[in-house]
Amino acid sequence: MAGQIKRVRSWARGVARRVRTDRGMTTSEYAVGTIAACALAAVLYKVVTSPPVMAALQSILTGALDAKA
Repeated sequence: MAGQIKRVRSWARGVARRVRTDRGMTTSEYAVGTIAACALAAVLYKVVTSPPVMAALQSILTGALDAKA
C-alpha cells in the first residue's frame, strides 16, 4: 500500500512539473496571433463605419439623448 502511494505521489509530481514547464507561445505563434487580431480589427472597423451601422448607431444615440424623463 505504501509503495502505491509513493508511486502515485511521484506520478503527480511529474505531471505537475511537466505542466509548469510550459513557457508560452513561440515567436511564430505571436506573429500569427498578431496578424489575426489586426485582421479582426480591420473587419470590425469596416463594419462599424459602414453607412447602415452608422445610421443605426446615430439613431440610438439620438434617441438616448432626446429621451424625455
